[in-house]
Amino acid sequence: MSGIKIIGTGTYLPEFIATNEMFTKFIDTTDEWITTRTGISERRISPDKPNFVMAAEASKQAMQNAGVTAKDIDAIIVSTCSPDFFYPNTACLIQNLIGANGSAAMDINTACTGFISALDVARVYLAADVYKTILVVASERLTSQIDYEDRASCILFGDGAGAAVVQKGDGLYYSHLGAQGDMLKDLYCKVLYDRNNPFFKGDDMLKDIINTPQKERYLQMDGKAVYKFAVDAMAAAVEKVCADSGFDINELDLVIPHQANIRIIQSALKKMNVDQSKVYTNLEKHGNTSSSCIPMCLAELDKAGRLKRGMKICLVGFGAGLTYGACIFEY
Repeated sequence: MSGIKIIGTGTYLPEFIATNEMFTKFIDTTDEWITTRTGISERRISPDKPNFVMAAEASKQAMQNAGVTAKDIDAIIVSTCSPDFFYPNTACLIQNLIGANGSAAMDINTACTGFISALDVARVYLAADVYKTILVVASERLTSQIDYEDRASCILFGDGAGAAVVQKGDGLYYSHLGAQGDMLKDLYCKVLYDRNNPFFKGDDMLKDIINTPQKERYLQMDGKAVYKFAVDAMAAAVEKVCADSGFDINELDLVIPHQANIRIIQSALKKMNVDQSKVYTNLEKHGNTSSSCIPMCLAELDKAGRLKRGMKICLVGFGAGLTYGACIFEY
């Protein structure tokens, strides 16, 4: 199976740092409570920059790192579940800011699984020789969807963007994507429509689930249900992709999981029997940045010189939908 070649990575982090101690000022919590249950000490929040601006900054850095210009970008594929506009899509807004006029531009929303999904779409285009150079971006401003009176969820999330410039490669590439669409009530954020439509009568099909102003406006999550799903789904996805590729999980050089919660990561890795020395996490400083966390990890590793050609890398994640996915590729 034809693979991919990541030729450049980039990231953007908002300047504002929200520490655990800051949350103790307005909700009943402690730094110890947050750290022991999530592994998060601080997270970045964007108080002023829109999602697409963060995405463009990460894209520019990735392009510079790759040694390509905007004219070299044939397509822009963006993962986001926290866009600034219903339309135009975020990819079009990025295209404008980086000057990649004429490139294809599309958004993908599989929530926190999004970067894996976007990378998978990019690989298909590259394998078919439709495009030569694709900019894959994941950018999230999830803090705009958070209820800061809900102490269980507001402590988890941060903002940020990650990007990768991808071309066709000769190495291996295997992936597995899936979803369990009957779990809407366990993790969602409802679109809040303007109610000035005189013909609108309400969303009767959702009234048993979305029955309060908070549930109509903010991210909602059943932590226990998501935890169980995430552990099982991530382990199953990695086992499936390893089986398809013929690789033993111990042959992997690097595993980058979705940075949701340290307990979820540890439980999933234990179930997979993965050597934890091969696993990279950054949620302590960034929190859960949804689909952007995996490319942000890649960019950090790249900057530190820890990504070497020929490495076998596994990306694995889960998200609202509930979606899940994993891929193994040769860097």
